[in-house]
Amino acid sequence: MDFTKTRAPRGATDTAPADDTYRPSEREVERRRFRRARKRRHTWISAVCTLLFLVAVGAAALSSPGWERVDSLFLDGAELREAFPDLLHGFWLNIRMFVIAEVLILILGLLTALVRVTRAPGLQPLRLAATLYVDVFRGIPTLLLVFLVGFGLPALQLQGTPSEPWVLGVIALVLSYGAYVGEVLRAGLNSVHPSQRSAARALGLSERQTLRHVVLPQAVRNVVPPLLNDFIALQKDTALVAVLGPLEALRQAQIKADYDFNYTPYLGAALLFIAVTIPLTRFADRLQRRAAQRTWAEAGR
Repeated sequence: MDFTKTRAPRGATDTAPADDTYRPSEREVERRRFRRARKRRHTWISAVCTLLFLVAVGAAALSSPGWERVDSLFLDGAELREAFPDLLHGFWLNIRMFVIAEVLILILGLLTALVRVTRAPGLQPLRLAATLYVDVFRGIPTLLLVFLVGFGLPALQLQGTPSEPWVLGVIALVLSYGAYVGEVLRAGLNSVHPSQRSAARALGLSERQTLRHVVLPQAVRNVVPPLLNDFIALQKDTALVAVLGPLEALRQAQIKADYDFNYTPYLGAALLFIAVTIPLTRFADRLQRRAAQRTWAEAGR
């Protein structure tokens, strides 16, 4: 950039402090002023265009022939206030299922990834089992897997089999998402350059220490954004457990809607899921930007 250095006036004594600060030139000041003005102009244009778009969509919806029926069936404020406490109570079950499933998925996914990347000859049966698990459970739709586990596992009548519907739903979600997360973590492990492992072994670290202190931290850092995307999808898919009967948010909304044939509770349940997924989505986007900036910075060195 264009800078000028401010010097002490000619004839000044040596005892006068020298001004070594750099100040932007007039041209640079003008450039910065132009950039600020352009940024403000673009912000105003974006805001106006967005407002006009929303007004157009709202006008089209209000002028549609079926708007009055939609308003009465989906936007009934009194119905939403009446159903909201039960929806909130059911959504707390969704949150608990999400947290429990997330912890178990991370454990299962990490074990699956570690088994698939190992090259020990004695672990070949485990590698085949892990590959078969990933191929099968990634190919089964999650809703179908909820049905198979929720109704098939109790039918076996094995001792110790859980009977609570929400527990069976969590098992189905763990089996489904564990396969996806296992592949994400395997990609993260493979993204670590082999020289990192060689350098760690040269420093005297054992294979286990190298994996724990060198490989895993870098692998997890590389795949945090896609992991968050999977967990955002997991939070939404906890609603699939409603087919087994537990009183979570979607099931509560269905009961309310079937009672008086008003579908506003469904909208209330959707708003509860949105209140959780949107912050998680923005957090995932922020992590992706930070990862991209870190990659660019490392590439520029």
